[in-house]
Amino acid sequence: MPGKLQNKKLFLFDIDGTLAVGDTLYEGSAALLHYIDSIGGKAYFITNNSTKSGADYVEKFRNAFGLNTTEDQFVTAGYMTIRFLQEQYSKQKIFVVGTASYVSELRRVGLHVTEEVESDIACVVVAYDSELSYEKLYRVCQVLLTMDVPFYGTNSDLRCPIDFGFIPDCGSICNMITSTTDRTPTYLGKPSKEVVELCLARSGFTKEETLVVGDRLYTDIACGINGGVDTCVLFTGEAKPDDLTDTPWKPDYAFEHVAALLQACTATYKKES
Repeated sequence: MPGKLQNKKLFLFDIDGTLAVGDTLYEGSAALLHYIDSIGGKAYFITNNSTKSGADYVEKFRNAFGLNTTEDQFVTAGYMTIRFLQEQYSKQKIFVVGTASYVSELRRVGLHVTEEVESDIACVVVAYDSELSYEKLYRVCQVLLTMDVPFYGTNSDLRCPIDFGFIPDCGSICNMITSTTDRTPTYLGKPSKEVVELCLARSGFTKEETLVVGDRLYTDIACGINGGVDTCVLFTGEAKPDDLTDTPWKPDYAFEHVAALLQACTATYKKES
């Protein structure tokens, strides 16, 4: 049985398709974040978008949404990948497919990154890349077919929400590479349980006080389940009510949109406080 919404203090939110789409904040998102503050809770934003850093998101939340946040509230797939690479490949050469911004971020933290085919490559990392080119695909396939090196993806999302619908995400890019090379990546962002564990460690809240909220079953909800916490799906992005019939990633709660989640939280809170 899931814990009561009244007892939730740590909320781990996906962003795109859950709280917002593009530069548009969904109705109820700001009010839900204010509610969390009012009960002494904490919100973290666990996004598989690897094109933005935590600092980029702080700026976006302030300028686009009028919300004040801090950099440590954002746990991105890009950040989880950086942590992993620093632990496992700090002294080795890493072949990366990603945006110029993400490649620069990897270099800023001291990682030895290349986008060229070189003989001493230790691993391959593929991120969501809005600047993807056929030349990049050519080079990554060459590395994976001629070198016996590990293959990592920042996140398994197949499509990224946008104002007109969806565009291909990292999972789709990796699937294209897999279908060509027969090499399957290990994904480092959601649904990894390490995302939940990091937020728990930072916040000091318990698993029983935690709720993962997202719009995607196989990343957001799976992340919460893997991390041993309660989950909530919102039908504002990829997942639809019919998807709950046959899935291994069944959420504890499901709502039409974020405003309905807010209403459920505040109704429970008022009733039992």
